[in-house]
Amino acid sequence: MKLPKFLKRILGFLAVTLSLLLCWSSAYWLTLAIYHAIQYSPHEIARQLINSVLGFFFFGCCMYLMTRIDWVKAQQDKFLHPMIDAMKMMAEGNFNIDLSYYRNQLRGRDNHPYYKIIDSINHMANRLGEMEEMRQQFISNVSHEIQSPLTSISGFAHALKSDDLTPEERKHYLQIIEKESIRLSKLSENLLKLTSLESDHLTLELKTYRLDHQIRRIILANEPQWAEKGIQMDISLEKINITADEDLMDQVWTNLIHNSIKFTPTAGTITVRASKTAENELTININDTGIGMNNDTLMHIFERFYKADQSRNRNSGGSGLGLSIVKKIIDLHKGKIKVQSELGKGTEIIVILKQMSSKRNHPS
Repeated sequence: MKLPKFLKRILGFLAVTLSLLLCWSSAYWLTLAIYHAIQYSPHEIARQLINSVLGFFFFGCCMYLMTRIDWVKAQQDKFLHPMIDAMKMMAEGNFNIDLSYYRNQLRGRDNHPYYKIIDSINHMANRLGEMEEMRQQFISNVSHEIQSPLTSISGFAHALKSDDLTPEERKHYLQIIEKESIRLSKLSENLLKLTSLESDHLTLELKTYRLDHQIRRIILANEPQWAEKGIQMDISLEKINITADEDLMDQVWTNLIHNSIKFTPTAGTITVRASKTAENELTININDTGIGMNNDTLMHIFERFYKADQSRNRNSGGSGLGLSIVKKIIDLHKGKIKVQSELGKGTEIIVILKQMSSKRNHPS
């Protein structure tokens, strides 16, 4: 018959109390016998201190002897050995650990130290397993992205060895090699940038500047791209001061506007709005009449290396890291980014930023 939890606690408390009484009583009678034998009795305070120290010593000895009892050791080993084995497996990189059987053995004893340790080991194994899976996926994606331009460079470099090539063919092959080299360099740059953004030691260089000036400058910097496609730029920017890391926010607007241009067809329209919607909140909308995205794409849009249209991204030199970088920068600024889209009808990106305090305020 299983005892109730409260009754187990009471019995445990009584057992410890009884052990303490026996140990202190033993200490008292032992010291009393010694004093009688040497015919000397120290001061009352000294006797109390000696009895206390000796009582604790006896209690410690009792606890130690209890742990040496076979059935007590068996109970400890029953839980300790699986936990030690599990930690060894994790040290060797194996995170497929299941201690649920031993956890169930302690069901109803949530405060038991072994229960908490088993829970922690299970949680740690699950998280480490997820991280290892993400790491493997990341390595696989990087390898794939690097392999593609390297294959092109190698193939066309080999083709250039032929003496039968016309000057036009040779020039075309060299242009492809140059384009793939730039793509490879951009991939490396973005990987380093993403690693830097995810570093715990990254410090935002906050300053106050005009957000509308910044966005307008980025739009003008991309004029050759949108002008070539005959895209109409509809811009409405309120005069807004923002406290943020200007260099990092440059990357946000460059990526978002570049994406809108890339996926908007010839003679399309891109609308950019910036306004102050609350006392401490700014909203920036970038709306295009591009190809749009389906729901599946929207769910993965900020994942590393995710590409909704592999052929389109490959031709345009994309690596699938731009929006991951954008999301990370906005998160660092305690902001939010939302994407609303429909296939064939375009995409709207909404960035919501909060004013951040800065010790250095230098309006542009």
